[in-house]
Amino acid sequence: MSRLLAGCRILIVEDEMLVLRGVEIALEELGCDSIHVAANVADALTLLAQNAIDAALLDVNLGGENSYSVADALVHAGIPFAFSTGYGDHGDRQDFDDRPVLRKPYVRATFTAVFEQLAQTMRLTTEVKYDPVERG
Repeated sequence: MSRLLAGCRILIVEDEMLVLRGVEIALEELGCDSIHVAANVADALTLLAQNAIDAALLDVNLGGENSYSVADALVHAGIPFAFSTGYGDHGDRQDFDDRPVLRKPYVRATFTAVFEQLAQTMRLTTEVKYDPVERG
């Protein structure tokens, strides 16, 4: 078992329960032990407001609504995230073109690579936010 995500708090926004369970298993295999789950935008925004989150995976299409408002909140909070979709890309928001996209069905190697990328971003962000050296 990998420890890539040990101590990381991950938000998963996914409305398909079978897909969600596969994501949870894959994250646990990467060492994640704190997974927050939402099936819709309102619940995701509530979880984001009430919990410390290190990274997120957002299904673009959530049963008729999209997850862009959650993505906007994550950008505002400086939290790295990836999109998940069964439709080819993340949609019409060009401002998210730099975000990783996981295509369904997931390929384990790609899933792991995306979370390696998010973990690297988390480490860099943490170093910037919590740099103990004061700058004069």
